[in-house]
Amino acid sequence: MLGLGNLGRKVFGTVSDRRVKRYRPVVEAINAMEPEVQALSDEQLRSRTTEFREQLANGKSLEDLLVPAFATVREAARRVLGQRHFDVQLIGGMVLNEGSIAEMKTGEGKTLVATLATYLNALPGNGVHVITVNDYLASRDAETMARVYGFLGLSTGVIVHGLSPEERRAAYAADITYGTNNEFGFDYLRDNMEYTVATMVQRGHNYCIVDEVDSILVDEARTPLIISGPVEDRSELYVAIDQIIPLLTAEDFELDEKVKSAVFTEIGTEKVEDMLRTSGMLLGDSLYDIENVALVHHLNSALRAHKLFLRDRDYIVKNDQVVIIDEFTGRMMEGRRYSEGLHQALEAKERVQIQPENQTLASITFQNYFRMYKKLSGMTGTAATEAEEFMDIYNLDVVEIPTNVPVRRIDEDDAVYRTADEKYRAIVELIREASERGQPVLVGTTSIEKSELLASRLADAGVPDFEVLNARHHEREAFIISQAGRPGAITIATNMAGRGTDIQLGGNLDMRLKAELGEMPEGPERDAREAEIRAEIAELKQKALAGGGLMVIGTERHESRRIDNQLRGRSGRQGDPGHSQFFLSLGDDLMRIFGSDRMDSMLQKLGLKENEAIVHPWINKALERAQSKVEAHNFDIRKNLLKYDDVMNDQRKVVFEQRIELINEENLGGTVNDMRHEVIEELVAQHIPERAYAEQWNVEGLKTDVQQHLNLDLPIPEWAQEDGIADDDISERLKLAADEAMARKAEAFGPELMAMVEKQLVLQTLDQLWREHLSMLDHLRSVIGFRGYGQRDPLNEYKSESFELFQSMLAQLRRAVTTQMSYVELAPAPEEAQQPEMFEAHHMDPLTGMDDVEAGQITAAAPAVASEDSLAAARDPNDPSTWGRVARNEPCPCGSGKKYKQCHGALV
Repeated sequence: MLGLGNLGRKVFGTVSDRRVKRYRPVVEAINAMEPEVQALSDEQLRSRTTEFREQLANGKSLEDLLVPAFATVREAARRVLGQRHFDVQLIGGMVLNEGSIAEMKTGEGKTLVATLATYLNALPGNGVHVITVNDYLASRDAETMARVYGFLGLSTGVIVHGLSPEERRAAYAADITYGTNNEFGFDYLRDNMEYTVATMVQRGHNYCIVDEVDSILVDEARTPLIISGPVEDRSELYVAIDQIIPLLTAEDFELDEKVKSAVFTEIGTEKVEDMLRTSGMLLGDSLYDIENVALVHHLNSALRAHKLFLRDRDYIVKNDQVVIIDEFTGRMMEGRRYSEGLHQALEAKERVQIQPENQTLASITFQNYFRMYKKLSGMTGTAATEAEEFMDIYNLDVVEIPTNVPVRRIDEDDAVYRTADEKYRAIVELIREASERGQPVLVGTTSIEKSELLASRLADAGVPDFEVLNARHHEREAFIISQAGRPGAITIATNMAGRGTDIQLGGNLDMRLKAELGEMPEGPERDAREAEIRAEIAELKQKALAGGGLMVIGTERHESRRIDNQLRGRSGRQGDPGHSQFFLSLGDDLMRIFGSDRMDSMLQKLGLKENEAIVHPWINKALERAQSKVEAHNFDIRKNLLKYDDVMNDQRKVVFEQRIELINEENLGGTVNDMRHEVIEELVAQHIPERAYAEQWNVEGLKTDVQQHLNLDLPIPEWAQEDGIADDDISERLKLAADEAMARKAEAFGPELMAMVEKQLVLQTLDQLWREHLSMLDHLRSVIGFRGYGQRDPLNEYKSESFELFQSMLAQLRRAVTTQMSYVELAPAPEEAQQPEMFEAHHMDPLTGMDDVEAGQITAAAPAVASEDSLAAARDPNDPSTWGRVARNEPCPCGSGKKYKQCHGALV
């Protein structure tokens, strides 16, 4: 008896059926244009691209051009590749163009389908990205389809591992760019670590087609892409600096315990410089030269750690870790860490293991990367089971495209055995029988270990040659998979191995020709050999058909029905006959979830004998329900994780967009001035509270902070004694004094150099604080779940605290830039050229737990460092007007051998 849902589908059709029906008139219109397009010469066909672009410029939309554009691509593919798009492939192209997922069975030609939407969306010239699951497929598809695009006057690029930045920039500049999800994601992160627009490689996120969309947007999206910092151990630096602080005396620093600030006095600065110089840690002569910004940062953190933070009051040492104590509640804040290197300074002080200050430099999830595209679409053989997730997270609906030829594959009910040993014996016997009658066999396993287990059983049983694949060597696997349809061939593979390559009965002709004739020169000998291969494959195909077509055997059910359907879909392509069956035992993972104990006792009562299996449609239904529960649980986990990542992503977008604006600005003088004024207002508000009496003002603390952050020694206590003086008056005087000091520095530096120094300091400080902020969010995320025990929503708590941390980061940025600009001086360029930083890229495979980035190291261009190299070359010792800005501790350009401050600098 039909249920109401099934009855409705039988009468009215599914949502996909109704949508496909809507496309039929458009297909007829494209078919009607075919004679007209076929009559065009190659040159006339190519010129249609220029005509389409002119029509777009004159106000037509892509939808207006769909019919003629699709007809053009179909004809180009027929002429160049000898492949003419079927009607269902035209429908698939329309689904992609509308920003949806086209579910097309294996062997239906998804790679060719993509050319339709790719060409149409490339016409505006904003770039189209086609994403594949590995470098081999990206190169293969780009090489093949570039012939079609090139014929029509469009350029094609490909992004694979190992390209230089220049090669990547050229590939992204092409009309159409192929590549893997990892490479595109890492390029986005690297671009947002660059210091000039010219060194960035991507040019926006316009339109994207994701091949094997379920694998990339669901399976691989369970783990983020991460770029981590230099792998060098910097604990020695923290330890070395930590040894300096105890040698200082009270005259070397000034403290303000109320606001937990510490600053070196002039005497202390000179003493620290001498110690650093002796140890070889000081670059140049002055602690406040631009190269020593990081050193000053660590020294200040170490000073605060020793003089302001007390063990068992501000923190405790537990399990060889420094744990912060909340000053208000007195509770331990495990997982939280002080920023700006303070936590590392405390670890060095307490002689415990020093954790890296900046591990994660940049990270992004695939969900948030792909949601940046203005239009996103995808294609796969199996997406319907994840339709809810695609719609909920990516706003993508799934449309099932009918096959060009009806499917003839026979799908048997699952066979359930009591033990794994019985199951494997049955599988080995079935493989032997199929191979002996000339039927090709593909065996799918859920792990590499189980592939090897089955291989050893086949070897022990004396079964002839077989291949074992494990989803690691993509190019070799593609060739083996392509020949898995030869009569009697036995191929054991993990369920994901060889994706993107069709199994053609008799073997894949193109792969054979490429492998056997690749180096052979053109001529009669090559033509004769090609004819032999074609005849051989035709003969082998008939034998494979006679054997029953490809047999697919599943050694157990996967947690996801989608993975099972992918394996099953390998058989029966383009109307070929085929066979599929899954074998299970009560010891399989999914069967344990299903409740194998009860089933085991039931099978024993029914008298199931050894080596006998139970086969029934009810078991299939029960397994599907079990899989649905597991899929729903995994979806909930991914959705919950994404909610937390969305919080970070909102902040990431703000920082990255702000960063691009800063890079594009020629002069950041106005921004730096605004930062300085805000810092002054914050300092005044901190020490002179609103509506406070004059005797309540902390003018000494304000004087100390102004000296620390603005490098100005001002008579603030005297100002405070004046009649009628207000906080606004003091604020304006401070701004005026700071602006004048900065104007003198700008005049000494010169406009070009000043602009460069300001931009570098702002960008480098922003990057440093953002990395620390990422680390803080990671720590916060790991412990926020405990808030649930207090009847508080962890997600809301995370949003609230992460926002406060973000605001704090912006305040730190203002203060850090203001302080560094107040102290920065010019110094000669170092003798050795600055080397680009080496970072590490990581993406953990959610199925294996292994890092699927082929090589960890990637290079990021180092920012230029302000130097006087060119000025030094132009200096005339006898003409001070050619000297430009000279650092106080630099050797005097006159050649006396003295420091500038003790020679000509003493006259200034």
